[in-house]
Amino acid sequence: MQDNTATSLDSAVARSAEHALERVAAARTAIGAVIFGQEKVVEEALVTLIAGGHGLLVGVPGLAKTKLVETLGTVLGLDARRVQFTPDLMPSDILGSEILEEGSDRARSFRFVKGPIFAQLLMADEINRASPRTQSALLQAMQEYHVTVSGERHDLPRPFHVLATQNPLEQEGTYPLPEAQLDRFLMQIDVTYPDRDAERRILIETTGESDVRLRAAMTAEDLMTTQRLVRRLPVGERVVESILDLVRSARPGETANELTKHIAWGPGPRAAQALMLASRARALVDGRLAPSIDDIIALSEPVLKHRMALTFAARAEGETISTVIARLAARLG
Repeated sequence: MQDNTATSLDSAVARSAEHALERVAAARTAIGAVIFGQEKVVEEALVTLIAGGHGLLVGVPGLAKTKLVETLGTVLGLDARRVQFTPDLMPSDILGSEILEEGSDRARSFRFVKGPIFAQLLMADEINRASPRTQSALLQAMQEYHVTVSGERHDLPRPFHVLATQNPLEQEGTYPLPEAQLDRFLMQIDVTYPDRDAERRILIETTGESDVRLRAAMTAEDLMTTQRLVRRLPVGERVVESILDLVRSARPGETANELTKHIAWGPGPRAAQALMLASRARALVDGRLAPSIDDIIALSEPVLKHRMALTFAARAEGETISTVIARLAARLG
């Protein structure tokens, strides 16, 4: 009886995986028809959402970060909203607030008016321009999936994802995210300039009369089904050990590795959890049903970069977090 149950369970997972692979492939193709020259960024953004996490998009203006989030919302069938973060933005501007109403019988009562955070995909544009109080209100909701206003709890929609953007150049008048809040993001996705061929395609295809009309390749329910599948995908013991080796080697004083002398503080267990989920999601995006060490190596920088810092001496010697992570990841191969 147990064998029959196990067999039916395995076949159910296999069927679910087959449908998920088709849907994810269709979504990736649809996004690629609009976002040119950013294949790695598109992949990492998809991986973040399929893994059930939040992403921090870092890049200079004009690299289609906003366009990417809008496209993801449409293609994945999510209710997407955008909030432009400014220094005068208040927590109630995001979470919502209670207003006093008077009925026809002159009875007065409070009614909660939902803020833009009640969306399935929220773009927090230039999150580092808002005050720490406003940042904390958003980041608490990201962790707990509900907001509390006047003592009343209000659950957020499911799925709920935040893709925040940050400009790495202009730091005047900004409030950098504290380390504990950065840790809430599954991945930091660096958005770089497109290559020449991609920029040529952008010039030709985005300055004409016609425009690509996007269609949904998935629904919100499809996305949640895929997220549940990700947590059921098998992970080999060698991959698990590689995750532990990488995360633990990125902590100062943890190993005899000479690279640890460059690290001021390193990633915690949440980074290992993020790598585990993201590697499964990346395998699915790539058309596979089990992650490999190559997935761990590819995801090492976006998962660890915002969860560690170098010592002053290391920075003075010209070391960067990216190069240190690359050298740590190279030991896994």
